[in-house]
Amino acid sequence: MLGTKAVYRKLRNEIFEALDAEAISKLTKEDLSRQLLSAVDLLIQKDKLLIPTTVRQDYVKSLRNELIGLGPLQVLMEDDTIADIMVNGPDNVYIERNGLVEKSDVEFVDNQQLIEVCKRIASRVGRRVDESVPLCDARLADGSRVNIVLPPIAIDGASISIRKFKKHSIDLEKLVEFGAMSPEMARVLMIAARCRVNIVISGGTGSGKTTMMNALSQYIAENQRIVTIEDAAELRLLQPHVVRLETRTAGIEGTGAIGQRELVINSLRMRPDRIIIGECRGPEAFEMLQAMNTGHDGSMTTLHANTPRDAMSRVESMVMMATASLPLEAIRRTVVSAVDIIVQISRLHDGSRKVTHISEVIGLEGSNVVMEDIFKFESGEQSRDSGKIQGKFVTSGLMQRSILMEKARSYGLAEELNKLFSLRK
Repeated sequence: MLGTKAVYRKLRNEIFEALDAEAISKLTKEDLSRQLLSAVDLLIQKDKLLIPTTVRQDYVKSLRNELIGLGPLQVLMEDDTIADIMVNGPDNVYIERNGLVEKSDVEFVDNQQLIEVCKRIASRVGRRVDESVPLCDARLADGSRVNIVLPPIAIDGASISIRKFKKHSIDLEKLVEFGAMSPEMARVLMIAARCRVNIVISGGTGSGKTTMMNALSQYIAENQRIVTIEDAAELRLLQPHVVRLETRTAGIEGTGAIGQRELVINSLRMRPDRIIIGECRGPEAFEMLQAMNTGHDGSMTTLHANTPRDAMSRVESMVMMATASLPLEAIRRTVVSAVDIIVQISRLHDGSRKVTHISEVIGLEGSNVVMEDIFKFESGEQSRDSGKIQGKFVTSGLMQRSILMEKARSYGLAEELNKLFSLRK
């Protein structure tokens, strides 16, 4: 007797061969389910198979998900507790829940089904992925970010990485509730966002950089014009005056690509008050720094780095990609004069995410960048009961020459900062 998976594969092949794609597009979800159930019952009766009603309903749901959803991944997309979905071939699907990665029981029928899902994701956003173009960055209809790698680049079968888009924005108060930062840290970041401090959010993959940027953006004044630049649009700004720009990959002829650097250059002609780059990782950093230094205060970006000082070094390296002729000292001066605050976020090994540093860039002493930690997280031992890492957020206060304090004065927020800190003499 055929196993459940083999029966589904047989039914799937017969039903898909008889389907009319145009007719399906006109059906409602309920009508499609009814027609699929009738087809499944008919084929099971014809082959005289003993299949329980609950299993038949599972077959219908799987078929419907393949036709109008993401196939086997649809059930994971509908689970709000899952943050990331990682597919390593047809039989290995992993998920991240509460910061920890675990293997899912979801499987694809075969590698061909997986490749069909990959192509469907790409085609829905006007992009192409196949053997000749095996890499693709895309965005789902709900805003979730997707990366696809096909064979022969992916040796063990097609790979899909989905960063799910949260349905509800997380603000700084929520991050305090989650234990990612202290209330005082949240208040300082609110003030920094309001008084147009240039902020770089640094951290590893999946540490929560985009979540933090979305949270900070909520404190930008509504009368400011904001231009956002991303590879795959996932920022969700609440202000009314926002222009969203997204990069474009090359077409079939290998032309027409528009990268972040071109978009940053173009954004300077759009009269922005603030420029927000989803992630800086190349020569566009040079134009971003120029914008920060020429009247676009309050701009923000994210990048991958492990510490605030590593973040400064990474910005220097990215500027060198754009202009190798500038001496390191000139680059360093440009970086220091542009970047005001670095917010460092880390995902700890217990799965929790913490703002480990809020550091202010003070200036240069000789050729060295001077930075001051306004706040930092001091990690302790891991609790045996909860498995969570214990620790505390500490502060050394603000320096007298603090750029944050200077800008807060011009916005009438200095008194509030003074209440949070005892300034060092």
